[in-house]
Amino acid sequence: MTRTEADAPRRTTRTRRPGAKILPEHARAHNRALVLQSLFHGGAMSRADLARQTALTRVTISDLVSELIADGFVAERGVREAAGPGKPAILIDLARDGHRIVGLDLSGSATFTGAVLTLDGEIVARHDVAVPADRRDILAAVVGLARTLVADAHAPVLGIGVGTPGVVDDAGVVLAAPGLGWDHLDLGTVLGEAIGVPVLVANDANAAVLAEHTFGGAGDDIILVKVGRGVGAGLLTGGEPLRGARSAAGEIGHVTVGTDGGPACACGKIGCLEAWLSIPSLSSRLDAADATEREGLLRDAGERLGIALAPIVGALDLSEIILSGPSELLDGTLASAAAETVRTRTLATFHDELQVRMTEQGQDIVLRGAAVMVLSGRLGVS
Repeated sequence: MTRTEADAPRRTTRTRRPGAKILPEHARAHNRALVLQSLFHGGAMSRADLARQTALTRVTISDLVSELIADGFVAERGVREAAGPGKPAILIDLARDGHRIVGLDLSGSATFTGAVLTLDGEIVARHDVAVPADRRDILAAVVGLARTLVADAHAPVLGIGVGTPGVVDDAGVVLAAPGLGWDHLDLGTVLGEAIGVPVLVANDANAAVLAEHTFGGAGDDIILVKVGRGVGAGLLTGGEPLRGARSAAGEIGHVTVGTDGGPACACGKIGCLEAWLSIPSLSSRLDAADATEREGLLRDAGERLGIALAPIVGALDLSEIILSGPSELLDGTLASAAAETVRTRTLATFHDELQVRMTEQGQDIVLRGAAVMVLSGRLGVS
């Protein structure tokens, strides 16, 4: 069966950001990534199309495409319908089913979830495991879940992406994850040595914001607030993750929001954002309230979120705030109150059009973000 340009997935075309000068020894890897990025977002096209889009010569494109076909990352997809005289062009595309990615989401309080995904971010298999009561058994449970997923991939596994609570550095070391009992755990190395597959690890909110950018159509300057048993955020500026000097950018849960006291937080402080907004805390207050009080509680929680986010939006000139978590709690009153609060606390000229919205990625957002981590780390695609 042939595939035409009309069959290609609808994606926002994104080019790789210019960075430092490309050294000759890095040029080939850079050019491979340019080709793969173009096909990932643009769908099937001819070699001539690729040459025009990437500004690489046709000889270079031909060489790279042959190499990528041999490696199983690109495949020919038939010919384009002829629009005039001459030989019709052969279309090529990313071999989206040629490899699999394994994603792990360790943010759940009761279960760890995992999935096998295509290079397009589509989930083809799922598995989960109960979070062990004994923290000493948690790492073994994660390794076991990863093994199960790799065995169920039924195709070469490009890599494993992991989204975990806590502070994670660029090398995949979990610097601190109190809920899991991890302190300076080199999770990437442990999993890689156990499974024999490349592993990339990030904070769960940082993984989620990548999914929103690549698969959710979000812009290049955004913050995603992930609300669950805790509250964290992932940031993109200029389309690149913002991690901070100590890999702790986005750790907004223990920012004090207001000077009027508030609920006690597990960290020992009073009035942290997490104490107002985390699902266990917010749900317990809502369960004890009547319908009128519920509306006020949701508005108050949204205002507290807006207080925390306004300085970040103002300092980084963000275009969008995306919420991830239970829509029945976050959408509507709470989101509207957060947006209104941010607008009143920032420069109206620039932030009147600021959007606050729910993600459409649902509960799979961390899993799909883990896939983006692997695509970016292994293929240079984002």
